[in-house]
Amino acid sequence: MTVNDRPAAAYELAQVNIARLKAPLDSPQLKDFVDALDPVNAVADASDGFVWRLQSDSGNATDVPVLGDDWLIINMSTWRDIDALTAFMYQGQHRELLARRRDWFERLQEAVTALWWVPAGHRPTVAEAEERLLHLRAQGATRYAFTLRASFPPGSDGPRED
Repeated sequence: MTVNDRPAAAYELAQVNIARLKAPLDSPQLKDFVDALDPVNAVADASDGFVWRLQSDSGNATDVPVLGDDWLIINMSTWRDIDALTAFMYQGQHRELLARRRDWFERLQEAVTALWWVPAGHRPTVAEAEERLLHLRAQGATRYAFTLRASFPPGSDGPRED
């Protein structure tokens, strides 16, 4: 049996999103965002279908380097499936934060979010997430890295399509 023959339950959805800060995290401009991090992460942690999220000793990942840019912050997690991730993203406190994202983050022209399937229990690394995001930027949505609008089913985590 090859990895692509696994049943859907053998996979989890990995997601990464990055954002470029408009100001330092300790600035008054980002106070509401920073104050909301712990409560929103607690909601995510308790959400149906949530599996794992990247965090440092701070309890979040705002101090985890990404793409060699000190103004970028990263959020990375794994979920049971696309429906579970979507339900969390567009409800409650997270939805409220999404509505205010332009207050805190620059608008970037390139893709800032990538999704991909991982074997259940796999915890993606930042390097893996960077690779998937850069692939999506260069190639568009493929089985290797995709978006909510252009997604692929579990088990289609095949080789990179360059």
